[in-house]
Amino acid sequence: MQTEKVVDYIINWLKDYATNARVNGFVVGVSGGIDSAVTSTLCAETGLNLLCIEMPIHQAASHVSRAQEHIAQLKERFSNVSEARVDLTPVFEEFKTEVSLEGEQAVVDMALANTRARLRMTTLYYHAGLLGRLVAGTGNKVEDFGVGFFTKYGDGGVDLSPIADLLKSEVYALGDYLKVPESIMKAAPSDGLFGDARSDEDQIGASYPELEWAMDMKAEGKTAQDFEGRQRKVFEIFMSYNTKNQHKMVPIPVCNIPKNLR
Repeated sequence: MQTEKVVDYIINWLKDYATNARVNGFVVGVSGGIDSAVTSTLCAETGLNLLCIEMPIHQAASHVSRAQEHIAQLKERFSNVSEARVDLTPVFEEFKTEVSLEGEQAVVDMALANTRARLRMTTLYYHAGLLGRLVAGTGNKVEDFGVGFFTKYGDGGVDLSPIADLLKSEVYALGDYLKVPESIMKAAPSDGLFGDARSDEDQIGASYPELEWAMDMKAEGKTAQDFEGRQRKVFEIFMSYNTKNQHKMVPIPVCNIPKNLR
């Protein structure tokens, strides 16, 4: 990958999109992870106004410190960057008092995790509406189009996706070029939706390099029967996520009424 040229291409794409949309900048949720760090830096590089928002909900201390380190670094490097911190923990706790928490614990936990993401999406759009800006998404290609590892109408609810055509390994290459803090570059990827430091690999059962490999194999028309051992297991994990999360990756189905019924 021609990293410098890719960076310039994305920056120009962001500027052109904002100009055509007649908005004056971007809003990005900063989590302390590589994807939001790269996305926010790319937005900052446009020279347009950028609001970075940290939105903790019972967040792991390591996530908070990395997010704050990144935002501080951006503000030092770019005069067009501002920040906001919105502690959504009280909102989340109040929400829990108004809904049923009965049922299988794992199912309840997942529903609450997705609720965290949707509270953050609401917060981003509130600020974007106030400031006349666009919400820039932070999803990469493996998450958005491979395993669907995002929350529908949560972190998947955005106005534009500058890094969604980049594999995770390519996002890291951009992060290195863009001088993302070393603490973020070395941290294990995590969605931060469970209030602890569990990684994406802990949840999915495969690493991003493995998932990238499986994504390539699917594109080549391979099936699980073509592999053995760990490769077969990884491919099955990828295909399971890819299949069950198709509803996130395709347009919302519309019931089109036949003309003869109108």
